[in-house]
Amino acid sequence: LTMDERLELSKIYSVCGLLKDNVLVSQRPFRNPHHTITKAGLIGGGTNVTPGEISLAHNGVLFLDEFTEFQKNVIELLREPLENKEINLVRGTNSATYPADFLLLAAMNPCNCGYYPDKNRCICSESDLRRYLARISRPILDRIDICVEAQQLKFASIQENANNLSSESMKQQVQKCFEIQKERYKNEKFIHNS
Repeated sequence: LTMDERLELSKIYSVCGLLKDNVLVSQRPFRNPHHTITKAGLIGGGTNVTPGEISLAHNGVLFLDEFTEFQKNVIELLREPLENKEINLVRGTNSATYPADFLLLAAMNPCNCGYYPDKNRCICSESDLRRYLARISRPILDRIDICVEAQQLKFASIQENANNLSSESMKQQVQKCFEIQKERYKNEKFIHNS
């Protein structure tokens, strides 16, 4: 995190009472709320208009596992923050605007039973598949830049000693890209491609 990012994120965590020992947040956040989260829990709100998970994930990652299990009306609340990188909250006479510039990662099964497209194992009908996929609206999908279907792996392939990059090597490559972007955008108000 840059110093400006650390200060901004620390203010958010301070408002929520999550700043430990008054030490600035130094790591990008990784937030992973359960699919039963409420609207206020995700976007913020309540009587004191406190930040939600999207603001706690500011400058970091918001991971929504079992994406189709979240209430549809809760998922739809992500539209404005994904577009505007902030959330405007109004509750009664209180209002607040919190930053919400996060990387959204979402994961879901391909269908209710989890076996699609393997027709030998999948028990879902075509209408079941359509209903399942319709839980995520087109406007939300339009705000997601990359969608990847992960194929099922066999245990033997996981055990192979392939020539894979280590986590440390990947981290170094990401850091190198970050430094290139920082240099490229040094005269701009932003430091990332998106």
